[in-house]
Amino acid sequence: MSEQLLVKRLSGLYLGEEFSESTGIISGIANKKSSIKLEVNIDRVSGDAQADPKHHGGLDRVLHHFPREHYGQYRRWDMMNGFKDGPAMGENISTVGLDEAQVNIGDIIAIGEVQLQVTQPRSPCFKLNQQFGHKEFALAMQTSGLCGWFYRVLKPGVIQQDDSVTLLERRTQMSVRDAMAIYFAPEFDASAYDRLISSEGLATSWVNSLQRRLDSQKIENWQMRLFGPQAS
Repeated sequence: MSEQLLVKRLSGLYLGEEFSESTGIISGIANKKSSIKLEVNIDRVSGDAQADPKHHGGLDRVLHHFPREHYGQYRRWDMMNGFKDGPAMGENISTVGLDEAQVNIGDIIAIGEVQLQVTQPRSPCFKLNQQFGHKEFALAMQTSGLCGWFYRVLKPGVIQQDDSVTLLERRTQMSVRDAMAIYFAPEFDASAYDRLISSEGLATSWVNSLQRRLDSQKIENWQMRLFGPQAS
């Protein structure tokens, strides 16, 4: 019997196809707009696009869900240049009262008529530093785990603004928070990687990355992802 996880309301739905350029980097993170609905396909949200399809989007990352209350925490940490709220993270779905500790890798979740599966936490990159005007924003997200999560689409359809979020089935005991902590721990931990890699529903890119670590017995360099082209 699956536990039920209900959020009384969505606090925002967002999409956008426009890109902008800053210091030679093209991104769509600052161009999401509020929408009353999302038309969700197996491989994309209609009217939504990613500037860097190699590292964003794809079947395992069709929608990004970000807890709205995290904005308040980042503001309290003085990590933002000016006041920013949803959808400044580039998210598609915003809620209040649901976080990374309550959501597990592999969870089958219904939002209205759409059925989704949780695949991975968000891997923060240096574009967040530009977006929020703080050179270590991506590092703060990686360290804190206040990152949100991605979905693959199992049943396409339309998500409406007044839809609720329901947990239909729990497939693993690996929370998004724990997955984030394991993946980005500074110490190599083969047994933890084995636990994460065996979590049903985990995004293919994370499975492959963890397997490369296990094969090489070392963690990849994160400097470029966290700090951008200027990182040494």
